[in-house]
Amino acid sequence: MSRNTLRPRRSLCAGLITVMALLSAGQAYADGEGKDTAVWNDQGESRISRGFAIAPVPLKLKGKNRALVGLGSYIVNAQGGCNDCHTNPPYAPGGNPFLGQPKEINAAHYLAGGMNFGPYIISRNLTPQGAEGKPAGYTFEEFLHVLRTGEDLKHLHPQISPLLQVMPWPVYGEMTQRDIRAIYEYLRAIPHAEPGP
Repeated sequence: MSRNTLRPRRSLCAGLITVMALLSAGQAYADGEGKDTAVWNDQGESRISRGFAIAPVPLKLKGKNRALVGLGSYIVNAQGGCNDCHTNPPYAPGGNPFLGQPKEINAAHYLAGGMNFGPYIISRNLTPQGAEGKPAGYTFEEFLHVLRTGEDLKHLHPQISPLLQVMPWPVYGEMTQRDIRAIYEYLRAIPHAEPGP
């Protein structure tokens, strides 16, 4: 085989290696190894932009990582079902999709807790607390610990268990640390609210 017939093959191999490297770099960005610019769903739609589109309350973005906030909104509002347990009631009057009504989240009490699950178990307020605006009053390290272990750091139902009950922490704890960070950043960006009646 002559040197001239090998050249196109080498060029093709070099081109394939370049394409593979670019695809790998793009995946690294999506996985959080690089700059948080895009996380795509299987339809090619950005989960970050979709998260902003479906956020039911105005977001405070100053000083926050926009990509993490958008991704956090997507996880909380499109995957996690957090509103169902942490907003009382979950839907605004006339906005309950389970009654065939056009869906409208109860923005006034969004993620403020107050849902009763039986003796001693009331869903927690996840909105920013205190001057520092910590979600549920937790630092990120505490929030991560709670989701990973289920430990009730506030000890609100010691007569039942030192672990959170009802809260699906065994499932949510399997998320990547980046996804949990995105949830935390989103919760930092929502307005403080008080539980509904």
